[in-house]
Amino acid sequence: MARLTTTIIIAAALITTAGCTTKRKEALPPGPVGTTAPGYQETGDGIVPGTAADFLRSITSDTIRFALDEYNIDSEARATLDSQSAWLARYADVPVTIEGHCDERGTREYNLALGDRRANATKNYLASKGISPTRITTISYGKERPIALGSDEGSWAQNRRAVTIVLK
Repeated sequence: MARLTTTIIIAAALITTAGCTTKRKEALPPGPVGTTAPGYQETGDGIVPGTAADFLRSITSDTIRFALDEYNIDSEARATLDSQSAWLARYADVPVTIEGHCDERGTREYNLALGDRRANATKNYLASKGISPTRITTISYGKERPIALGSDEGSWAQNRRAVTIVLK
């Protein structure tokens, strides 16, 4: 009986350690050189024009802010959206998504509706600047994706926003 128990213990140990071997990771070949989109050339800093990185580098900001329970585009937001529309006009084939966000106050349903109004107000402003609305999708996250986690006016002000995301 002792011999059977010993055999079972040894077999279990061997089975357990058999799964612990590590495999060597295969080295991947380097990526292709000079594979930028047609008509675009990589800049000296490695950023390809017409990409999300180029968008963030070229514009004032990808985010506009709103007052409490508001979705109107104020003069500061207009200046930001004007820089975005200039970039979007240069790269007419680049689609974007506009995310609408709210602070934590209010019900989930109210904030989803308010975030939707903020995203659509942003889309409508860009469309009024000549950007095709078919390139722009909107989504509301309401209060579900805060960037500031505090429960104070400073945090709430940061979370009341619309963000333009380049999809290329």
